[in-house]
Amino acid sequence: MKLSSLSRTSLMIVVFFGIDKVIAIIRQLIIARQFGLSAELDVFNIANNLPDMLFILISGGAMAMVIIPIMTEIIQKESREASWRVFSSIANLAFVVSLILAIFIAIFARPIVTSEIGIAPGFTTEQQEHVVNMMRLNLIATLIFSISGLVMGGLQANRKFFLSALAPILYNIGQIFGAVVLSPQEPYRIGQIELPAFGMGIYGLAGGVILGAILHLLIQIPGLIRLKFKWYPMIQWKDPYVQKTIRIMIPRILTVFFVQLIFIIRDNLASRLETGSVTALSYGYMFQQLPETLIGTALGTAILPSLSIFISENKKAEFQKTFEIACRLSVALTIGIAVIMGVGLGPIVQRVLGFNVAENALLMWTLRGFLVGLTGHCLLEVVNRAFYAQQNARIPLIGTILNLVIYIILGRILYRPLNAPGISLTDSVSFSLQALFLLLLLRMEPAERNNRFYGKKGKQSAPSVPQMNAAPQLWNPIIRSAIGAGIAGIITYEAMHYNPVFSDNLVKSIIGMGAAFLVYLIFILPEIKALRHF
Repeated sequence: MKLSSLSRTSLMIVVFFGIDKVIAIIRQLIIARQFGLSAELDVFNIANNLPDMLFILISGGAMAMVIIPIMTEIIQKESREASWRVFSSIANLAFVVSLILAIFIAIFARPIVTSEIGIAPGFTTEQQEHVVNMMRLNLIATLIFSISGLVMGGLQANRKFFLSALAPILYNIGQIFGAVVLSPQEPYRIGQIELPAFGMGIYGLAGGVILGAILHLLIQIPGLIRLKFKWYPMIQWKDPYVQKTIRIMIPRILTVFFVQLIFIIRDNLASRLETGSVTALSYGYMFQQLPETLIGTALGTAILPSLSIFISENKKAEFQKTFEIACRLSVALTIGIAVIMGVGLGPIVQRVLGFNVAENALLMWTLRGFLVGLTGHCLLEVVNRAFYAQQNARIPLIGTILNLVIYIILGRILYRPLNAPGISLTDSVSFSLQALFLLLLLRMEPAERNNRFYGKKGKQSAPSVPQMNAAPQLWNPIIRSAIGAGIAGIITYEAMHYNPVFSDNLVKSIIGMGAAFLVYLIFILPEIKALRHF
């Protein structure tokens, strides 16, 4: 099957994202073997939240999503050199803002952690003290990421994906170094080689995060050199593209802030539950993120520069075609995978993590809660790009506010009776409803949508998202995928309970999931064939 350039790019990103996720899982397995579902690991996971939020707000998920369409427009209309001037201004601004916020968080870390509305009010005093210390360490990595995340966006705006896809892999390698060298009390042995052991405990994990951030930035520098990047040590406030970026960036930052606030609310609720709940949610989310990243994030990353070009060149038909195929692929691939993972992953998770029966049951039910929303999460990755390609950040903000309201209400209802699985189920419902809400908005006439959300006299810096001639044709993929997923789930379940041939649950799980996935592919062949026209 001959693939288009966009299809090849998508597959390359999937491969690198897949390698990254495998390495990330290896990293988590190493950490799990050392710490289990322990109070120490709960501390490490919660201490990461606010620094991660700052990174995602300033460059990782906020500015990067905005800078790609803006740089694409500048390259199309002016030159690459002009785009680097704007990029330098935004990167300089990102670093300054990150530095100011990092200093603020470092100073007020203790009340941020211990307050009743803080990030870990349910922890003991000793745990809270460790969270404070580790949070301050993690801010070092955040400052590095404030530049590295934007560099990634700059490379992708120039449709250079190789190094930006490689960077997360090196980030995980840095974290693995922290886990196998900096953290252990006893040295790891690989064959005849004995690794040094610094005995830093969870603080060694924080050191690995800092090392990973440095590698994440350094690997992308050759890409900038090849594109003849030139840094301008200034912020050109009067440049119209800089002003446009800032205008779009404000609602985007608010959007990401509310998304990250959801994670803080998640851990706030989980800190009030039994020990290990925070880590069960972290691991459950990690396993759910494997298919979400390989499908939703990979598709969204690949299509954003192309959608931005289609908007710049007013190619509405190409915009709709690319968007619709991405939506169909998101639906077709995720429904079956969610069912197969939910039914068959238990023995694999227990074997590789070394959890006892009760711990594994808590983790698996938490994971199943997340898997309910896998399709919604992946659709949201694609749908959001349809708006950001158009430089429209306000409508995704409205969707995120809806998500947050639903999450708060439903989370408060479910977290006590269902424990950690109630929180993961809340996540699935709220994010899926957000994706549905944004899809429905794409059916409106652009003028109607603008009048409703901006006011009749409201103006935007770019034309509104092109109206879809029809909503993405998702009913057929949904029905076929649901039938296929049901059959795949039965195959996985029966394989795991079939005794005469294999007695090892791990072997039966792997065989059952593999066979189920092969059968499921038959039901989604139209979407797989659509890759030729992607």
